[in-house]
Amino acid sequence: MKHTLQFILQYGYSVLFLTVLAEQLGLPIPAVPALLAIGALAGLGHFSFAIALAVAVVACLAADFVWYYMGRVRGQSILKLLCRLSLEPDYCVSRTKGLFGRYGDNGLLIAKFLPGFSTIAPPMAGLTRMTAPRFLLLDGGGSLLWATTFLGIGFVLRTQIEEAAEALSGFGASLGVVAAVIVAGYALWQLVQRRKTLVSLRAARVAPEEVLQRMEAGEQLVILDLRWPKDIEAIPYQLPNAIHFTLDELEERHQEIPRDREIVLYCS
Repeated sequence: MKHTLQFILQYGYSVLFLTVLAEQLGLPIPAVPALLAIGALAGLGHFSFAIALAVAVVACLAADFVWYYMGRVRGQSILKLLCRLSLEPDYCVSRTKGLFGRYGDNGLLIAKFLPGFSTIAPPMAGLTRMTAPRFLLLDGGGSLLWATTFLGIGFVLRTQIEEAAEALSGFGASLGVVAAVIVAGYALWQLVQRRKTLVSLRAARVAPEEVLQRMEAGEQLVILDLRWPKDIEAIPYQLPNAIHFTLDELEERHQEIPRDREIVLYCS
């Protein structure tokens, strides 16, 4: 613990920049502990709060602009890539598009506070053709709010964090082993749950070609287009005779769905 503290005191700004950059790029490296630690050390006089805030915001913007540009250039393929990297891909993508549907571009202001949304929101902004100046303004505002919050918490609770660090130092290397086992166990559980979900989804899926063949054969199918408005903006095509509404509207519009025919759900 002592060596770790010395390392942070010597390379604190670099550690903060690289940690925030890595998390925003999608790597499984949590940045909040680094923000809390640097905030606490700033409160104890070892770092400048303003410089730490600037470092964190620049790291966010650097990573987010890369994803924004990739979303603008590569579109849906980038979202598919992020799905593969995420432990909860379907949930993260669905919530991201839901928030964009509800709050529009202003969803970027709260993106950093929502796991999964933070990484997927920038390419989503690029996919929907948000202008670069507007993206930098909104993403910069969200990054500033996020970094200020956690640096500020560390600054305010600096005494308690210092006491906790001293107490934990007595556990030595065993604490790191326990933490690693907990993180690995959680990741394994998430992977198992994801696999079960994907298996059940595959059993219920139907290929677009099969749907087309059945419709051409005269079968009366009900197609529910559940794409979010941002998806339709990016790819402005709709299936013929499809009923369109988002999942959020299901409860109030469910009576529009015929109950006497097979239902096919179409989503992103």
